[in-house]
Amino acid sequence: MRNVKLSKLWDQLHSSYWFIPAVMAVVATALAFTMLNLDRADKVEINYWWVYTGGADGARSLLGSVAGSMISVAATAFSITIVALQLAASNFGPRLLRNFMQDTGNQVVLGTFISTFIYCLLVLRTIHGEGDGYSEFVPQLAVTVGILLAIISIGVLIYFIHHASTIIQASHVIQNVSEDLHSAINRLFPEKIGRGEPEYNLGVTEIPMSFEEEALPIRANGIGYLQAIDDEELMKIACKQNLLVRLKVRPGKFIVQGSDLALVFPGKKVTKKLTKEINDAFILGKERTEQQDVEFPINQLVEIALRAISPAVNDPFTAIRCIDQLSAGLCHLVQRNFPSSYRYDNNNKLRVIAEGVKFKGLTDAAFNQIRQYGRSDVAVTIRLLEAIALIATYTKTSKYQDVLRHHADIILQDSREGLSQEQDYKNVEERYYQVIKNLNNDDTIKDWD
Repeated sequence: MRNVKLSKLWDQLHSSYWFIPAVMAVVATALAFTMLNLDRADKVEINYWWVYTGGADGARSLLGSVAGSMISVAATAFSITIVALQLAASNFGPRLLRNFMQDTGNQVVLGTFISTFIYCLLVLRTIHGEGDGYSEFVPQLAVTVGILLAIISIGVLIYFIHHASTIIQASHVIQNVSEDLHSAINRLFPEKIGRGEPEYNLGVTEIPMSFEEEALPIRANGIGYLQAIDDEELMKIACKQNLLVRLKVRPGKFIVQGSDLALVFPGKKVTKKLTKEINDAFILGKERTEQQDVEFPINQLVEIALRAISPAVNDPFTAIRCIDQLSAGLCHLVQRNFPSSYRYDNNNKLRVIAEGVKFKGLTDAAFNQIRQYGRSDVAVTIRLLEAIALIATYTKTSKYQDVLRHHADIILQDSREGLSQEQDYKNVEERYYQVIKNLNNDDTIKDWD
């Protein structure tokens, strides 16, 4: 459970604009005290041309100018970032804001400006001239490092100008979401090795006949989106209490307080303590994440596509880019094994029955809404069929092919009703026949039912 909670904590920190700047500010503070101690110790040779050798007034003026300019630039950079977030929310959807918040480049830029400002302030307060009532002290090494930080900040400002204009481009946003999708597939779905699904299905016969009558539900203590389930903790609880746990929800679902999270067999072992322990294994949050929810990045790509083909925007090219990335993700997905719903302990005894995602559900999430809203757009309809044809070349199981065939059929039917020109319909029909051709191959693996 520690790994799941640490993963969620890191996700929260990574999605905040204060964590990295705060860490950099602490580093700048430590650097300032270190350089001041070196200057006071007078043990470092500073007879180099690049070391600051001016007096106290010059050092004050220099560091004061750097500090003042840095806080001004930081305020400007923050304002530009807020504008970029507003553009992202209006053009791509509010659910994409989290991706912008996770952008490490913006966080480092803000951290650099703030760190330079803090460093200059800490060094500035230690500079004393002859008429200040103190012994003269000009920390030459510390001032030199301040100049170096100012030069670095100028480079970071140039980077920020380029970066801020790049991250709001549709191609950049779509690519980032696609990378999240592929990362989630790699994380949640095993390679094409190990036990096959036919053996997994044997778990059905291991469920006690009296499970439905004797099992009692574990109800949710909180409210929010289910971001992750600690499988190891659930398995540990089930083994310790000698239970069979059937999950009623999966990551990505919205949980209402008092709704069923799981069924526990035998029900007589359900206590307040057990209810709390199982609830602790379900990590809830205010929004969905891709940590254990592969459907979330699919929905994000679909949302961008739907906004692009809306009458207010009318940008089918962006929608086509989203369809391309969805097809790439599904091509990746069909080459992986969907994890078994049946989880066993070390003694090969069934302990947990999970609520898993299905290929049909993910394909429906990827294509249904785009098909419904883009039925009168020839380019979008054609690209949907081309995407299905591409996925079909990677699909070797008949049940997956049936899902793709179903989507191709309803796309063709919708185009017949939504397209007014006969030639447009013929172009769509040609792509449909290509899908059928790719599905009718000799390498099909029969159903596992």
